[in-house]
Amino acid sequence: MELRDVTHPATLAALRKVPRELFVPKELQPQAYDDNPLPIGFGQTISQPYMVACMTELIAPTNRTRVLEVGTGSGYQTAILAEICAEVFTIELIPALADQAKKQFCRLGYTNIQSRTGDGCLGWPEEAPFDSIIVTAAASQIPPPLLAQLKAGGRMVIPVGPARGSQHLVLATKEGDNVYARTIMPVRFVPLVGR
Repeated sequence: MELRDVTHPATLAALRKVPRELFVPKELQPQAYDDNPLPIGFGQTISQPYMVACMTELIAPTNRTRVLEVGTGSGYQTAILAEICAEVFTIELIPALADQAKKQFCRLGYTNIQSRTGDGCLGWPEEAPFDSIIVTAAASQIPPPLLAQLKAGGRMVIPVGPARGSQHLVLATKEGDNVYARTIMPVRFVPLVGR
């Protein structure tokens, strides 16, 4: 697994601990630690390990962080976050993926993950505000409800761009009523579906 410039100790420890092969289809388990995305069904993918590590490091999580994840997918990114953060709230639009991930969280003994099926673009307002938000699908713009649910001083990492075309990973930080966005790198993600 190639992690290049990722140096955040808690992120690296979580990647060493979470068994990625349990979050990919059985026939792809021999490729689980290759540094590329893999299909997980329903037109969705599990992100490459480097991207999971990079996005996690960008939100600078600690053992006090309350994080919202939009796009549970297989649950791998969720599990990485659960190894580091105090609480993880994760939303998945596709019921079958949400159910599979929830079962995997139970099998692995995670008690700090709350998951639900729904439109991630709307966030989880009743649990807001969040210290951090990770979005694992590309939006044409940062959804305003997610920005509203980010705590002052909070960090959001999100791929932004068209479904087919140029996308960039963006780190948004909230300072008072102002949001500052910084482009990190070009990326390719499945599109974020929702309102």
